[in-house]
Amino acid sequence: MSIRFDGRVAIVTGAGNGLGRCHALELARRGAKVVVNDLGGDRSGVGTSDAAEQVVEEIKAAGGDAMANGCSVTDYEAVEAMVQEAKERWGSVDILVNNAGILRDKTFAKMPLDDFAMVLDVHLKGSLNCTKAVWEIMREQQYGRIVMTTSSSGMYGNFGQTNYGAAKAAVVGMMNTLVLEGAKYNIRVNALSPCAATRMTEELFPEEALALLQPETVTPGLICLVGEDAPNKTILCAGAGSFARTVIYETDGINIRADQLTAEAVLENWDAIVSPEGQKELTQGSEQSFKFVSKASENLG
Repeated sequence: MSIRFDGRVAIVTGAGNGLGRCHALELARRGAKVVVNDLGGDRSGVGTSDAAEQVVEEIKAAGGDAMANGCSVTDYEAVEAMVQEAKERWGSVDILVNNAGILRDKTFAKMPLDDFAMVLDVHLKGSLNCTKAVWEIMREQQYGRIVMTTSSSGMYGNFGQTNYGAAKAAVVGMMNTLVLEGAKYNIRVNALSPCAATRMTEELFPEEALALLQPETVTPGLICLVGEDAPNKTILCAGAGSFARTVIYETDGINIRADQLTAEAVLENWDAIVSPEGQKELTQGSEQSFKFVSKASENLG
């Protein structure tokens, strides 16, 4: 079954280069009208360029419809103006791909707090600003598809990326709650965890690996996450044509009676606490509370 976006309007941030460019081109090829947002800076967020305009020209040359926007995703008023411009021009905003990002890698000991804050601003606050700006539109039209861009650095850690990892873990937390709040409005929120050869990763992989990790091998996953039949609350990992899902599980755990509850008792039962037997994926935080209360109640007898 072909995935099409005829009549849909998409905003892709950080779309002047790399993954964002590839996402924007493919969405347009499949019929979407696309806002190509890019500040035009280098991978650390410095400088300007006409990268967004160049992508728009590519889309138009191929017969598509697009417009460029150079605002910073960290500026909410500018983001709101971008969203309103898209709505006024095309009537709606149906898809948001939060892709904009920067790197300022250093070990935690050497990382200035300004570098930590800047990375959080772009990845986390930028995703927050863009999502907030489209949220009411999507609620009112009873339709929306939003993708956060997370990373293996956020889920598993990566040396020298405390700032980046923290931001990328945070957008998963944002996704988890937006899924609950958007469900009755047919707003589906997912996360893409890409592994691709871009300006942000060119120094991390040998040339042989970079040849395999082209952005075009990731974008098919993105397309699935923003389609009519998109999943919900899915972390899709993608790279070199490989796809996998990351899931956060919680072990079944145990309950320790109040009259026996000590740190030593926790330590003595450690193997049972961390045993994967009976582990499950929780759908919302309250499930953990209910589980703990239930176990405690059962253990009172």
